[in-house]
Amino acid sequence: MQYGYFDDKNKEYVITRPDTPKSWSNYLGSTEYGAIITNNAGGYSFYKSGGMGRFMRIRFNSVPMDQPGRYIYFHDKVSKDYWSASWQPVSKPLGEYKSVCRHGTGYTIITSEYKNIESEVTWFVPLGKTFEVWKVKVRNNDKVKRLLNAFTYVEYAGTWNAIDDLLNIQYVQYIAMMKNIDGMIDHGTNVNIPPMPDNFKEKDQGRHTFQAIAGAKVTGFDTDREMFLGPYRTYANPIVVERGQCNNHEAYGDNPCGCLQAELILEPGETKELVVLLGIGRADTEGREAVKEYSDISKADNELEKVKQYWHAKMGGFSAITPDSELNSTINTWGIYNCLITFAWSRAASLIYSGIDRDGLGYRDTVQDFLGVMHAIPEEAGKRLELMITGQVSTGGAMPVVLPFSHSPGKEPAPAEEQYRSDDALWLFNAVPAYVKETGWIDFYRKVLPYADKGEATVFGHLKRAIEFSLERSGSHGLPYGLSADWNDCLKFGHNGESVFVALQLRFALKEYIEIARLLNEKEEEAWSRQELEKSDKNLQQHAWDGDWFMRGYRFDGMKFGSKTCNEGKIYLNPQAWAVISGAATGRQAETALGNVDKYLATDYGIALCDPPYTDTDYNIVRSQLFNPGLKENGGIFVHTQGWAVMAEAMLGRGNRAYRYLRSYLPAAYNTKAEIREIEPYVVCQSTHSKYSPGFGKSRIPWLSGSATWTYYAITQYILGIRPCYQGLEIDPCIPSEWKELSVHRTFRGKKINIIIKNKPGVEKGVKRILLNGAEVQGNLITTGLLKDDNEVLVEMG
Repeated sequence: MQYGYFDDKNKEYVITRPDTPKSWSNYLGSTEYGAIITNNAGGYSFYKSGGMGRFMRIRFNSVPMDQPGRYIYFHDKVSKDYWSASWQPVSKPLGEYKSVCRHGTGYTIITSEYKNIESEVTWFVPLGKTFEVWKVKVRNNDKVKRLLNAFTYVEYAGTWNAIDDLLNIQYVQYIAMMKNIDGMIDHGTNVNIPPMPDNFKEKDQGRHTFQAIAGAKVTGFDTDREMFLGPYRTYANPIVVERGQCNNHEAYGDNPCGCLQAELILEPGETKELVVLLGIGRADTEGREAVKEYSDISKADNELEKVKQYWHAKMGGFSAITPDSELNSTINTWGIYNCLITFAWSRAASLIYSGIDRDGLGYRDTVQDFLGVMHAIPEEAGKRLELMITGQVSTGGAMPVVLPFSHSPGKEPAPAEEQYRSDDALWLFNAVPAYVKETGWIDFYRKVLPYADKGEATVFGHLKRAIEFSLERSGSHGLPYGLSADWNDCLKFGHNGESVFVALQLRFALKEYIEIARLLNEKEEEAWSRQELEKSDKNLQQHAWDGDWFMRGYRFDGMKFGSKTCNEGKIYLNPQAWAVISGAATGRQAETALGNVDKYLATDYGIALCDPPYTDTDYNIVRSQLFNPGLKENGGIFVHTQGWAVMAEAMLGRGNRAYRYLRSYLPAAYNTKAEIREIEPYVVCQSTHSKYSPGFGKSRIPWLSGSATWTYYAITQYILGIRPCYQGLEIDPCIPSEWKELSVHRTFRGKKINIIIKNKPGVEKGVKRILLNGAEVQGNLITTGLLKDDNEVLVEMG
């Protein structure tokens, strides 16, 4: 079943049916002022943090999952009928009500028509502002004059602290102070306590938001939720909208809301416009300034265009045209946009992530997230990369979470030994080289940055300390400890148990460190790391290879994970993919291990994390069985790992299989059969039900996931094969044999490069020759010195 289509020209996803299987969402704003909005105008807004700055209320896991939201209601003064500018919440019969939602980059537009009244509402956050704009356009397509009242609606949080707002009812229903100031709503909390702008984490302080209308006269207001809705009513039938008149009541405690009323008198064919402004600050200061700024409401159109240009510029550094139109939509718009949004909000704000338990920047997640955006926002990524490097402590391990608005390098408490995760700092060996290769800034390795707790080191020194952290915490088989967790939090190795996955990460780290040491002419460091690499390879071959695949690890008591001797969890995806990515696997081992991935783990909807699922193993040892078989870590299709499998297959030159794996979970591939995944067909998700679930193919937790980074990274750098190197740009595509031609545009270190790849022989991998601006290049590396400002590249495969 199809609910919408990709508008590649406008970089939008257009939802033509509002009754999507789940609420399909989008993001507005920035890390200063963020917002989530769905195809039915549900969602919420927040300042700096989804957990500590959420001033609009949302009830997670409700039905539907996106309510309340940012609504516009209409009331016909003659017929007494009423409806909403989005299909929900009033939910008029779809035979009578038409709705189209256009999710774009940083904005959403919902157009609807009901009883000859057409409305269009555009939501966005202007660049550099801490308020949002709702541009409302209403047209009378009737043959008679129409008399309407329009009502805005927002349900405010009693406090910006999400935990208190949702759970501490005996407190939060006594702290809101709502005021009407010259037709604007002032939403105040703890108003008798001074604001503390330098102490954002303090939840008990005076705070204000405002709501106002420009372009229309406000004729009424309401600020108490129960008075707006009425007893035993819902957002579908508010008593204020039903009767067509506000109460003009200023709430004092209880549950605050914000409703402004405006009258619309429309002659036949007439259109009227107004702008709703909602944001941070007092109504009588910031609110008044915003209304003045938008006194000419055409400014909204200009500011919307700036938002589009801002996002499109970020996304313009890489584009491609392949024979697969759904892949093109992913590469050119939604894949990179998904990466940028994930980079911005990590795992802290969505319709699933509440910001309560995952606020801030999770270390392992954030350091991986760089890979998908490095080419798009190298300066911004570089600044955050430095922040995350300063989240590494002097032991070489890392803080589990870095709070960007309060992080104080050199003064943060180091985690206790039992709190360390074994994989955290090793992700730096993916992110840091990617940054240097993208920018060409070799001296970044010499930059001195503090540790989180004490002391400082060069970036090169930080990397060595990360290696030493793992070497100093290795077990009886010479493999790194599992510590509190490796990538899979459900495997309980015990502190001194050993993780093969982390051992493969360490192998990758040593390989990268050798290259960096050689680049910096650090001969002693290169020699040291080569010795450690030899030890690592010996231990992996002796203790990790299980004959047909690589094991997952050892529990502290010697129990094996991911071995053919196991009854459950015999084979895991992670070590098979990373044995290839890290270079640990011999040629025969790589062929055998990945062959068994295809045999035991690959399915029509993606590759399972492990097989078979756990049902009988002691759950204190493998917590995966907390989940039903076939879900998440218990044999589910964990989408984060799919890109690794695609990369591994591409590294072996198997483009057909790599592409098959990619298509099996690519969101856009399900656009015409959206009922399978149910969630948005334009962004990736965290996990999908595997063959052991009766809901095989259902996908959950969209948007914020490492799946975004690794999918985009695998597509662009391993299937299309456009990879930055220290010396320049390597071109090494691995594609389906049926692809005969594709084109790529890449901006690299300020140079524009247009690449045509021709595959006349129909091979999967192999570059026969490369022509740069008409001249043949030796090998498949285009060094930076050969590049002009604008370049034409022809790649012939064979």
